[in-house]
Amino acid sequence: MNPIDLRLFSGRVTSICDEMGLVLRRTSFSPNIKDRLDFSCALFDAKGSLCAQAAHIPVHLGSMAHTMRDLVSQRIWQPGDVLALNDPFRGGTHLPDVTVVCPVFTNNRELVGFVANRAHHAKIGAISPGSMPLSKNIDEEGVLIEPTLLYAQGQLQRDLKEPLRSLVFDKENFYETLCGDFSAQIGANQVGVSRFSEMIAEQGKTRFKFAVEALNNYGDRIATSAFSSFPNCAVEFTDWLDNDGLNQAKVPIKLKLEVMGEPTNKRILLDFSNSAEAVAGNLNCPMAVVAAGSYYFFR
Repeated sequence: MNPIDLRLFSGRVTSICDEMGLVLRRTSFSPNIKDRLDFSCALFDAKGSLCAQAAHIPVHLGSMAHTMRDLVSQRIWQPGDVLALNDPFRGGTHLPDVTVVCPVFTNNRELVGFVANRAHHAKIGAISPGSMPLSKNIDEEGVLIEPTLLYAQGQLQRDLKEPLRSLVFDKENFYETLCGDFSAQIGANQVGVSRFSEMIAEQGKTRFKFAVEALNNYGDRIATSAFSSFPNCAVEFTDWLDNDGLNQAKVPIKLKLEVMGEPTNKRILLDFSNSAEAVAGNLNCPMAVVAAGSYYFFR
């Protein structure tokens, strides 16, 4: 693929994510999404590998890739499916960040990819308001949504609104906000599915796969070029959390970074193993979030 065609393809898939974000923002109810812009949108191929993303929240985008890798192979997807989850053990962040995933198919019902968005909900049933409650276990952080099929082939399967109503214990308007934000996420994905399908109809599945591969190869070349100037070395650094979310003792985060290899084949190892053990509060970091932060650092 020549550079011009590659740039046009990159712009098109990115614009789909941008449009999803605009729809999500305009149709959402809560200030978290509409004003703080605490959401992210992305496209994935049929294997769950990231194809494109908008310039949204880095910790969402990096960790969503972990969500999708395991998720896509665990079920038989159908057109019209809508799946939701917020599980930190499946690539999630904290429970208020809920991910909504929809598959994309060709006219011949062949799976070609996925659209997904992750958005921060104002309330998810925690023991106290806000996104970081003084919790000692995950049950106190709110409702943990394991991969749940909301719509199967366009038909409502499970409505999350009623289970959440009993946990959003303040006022009715908070419940309406929650429902509105879920609907906005689904609507944003519907736009993404439509635009993705239009692109496949125009270009074909084979050309799309070729373009994604070319885009990934281009990214590899950029990374290889950037890393080639790094000298082989090993450095260590320690930073501290002010507390563990419940107690005032400082918590160490230790990193050993090693750069090794020839200029054309550099390897970089990030070793956090000497950091503190899991703490009592809710400041423990899921593996997907560690990876997302590392990706963003190098980017």
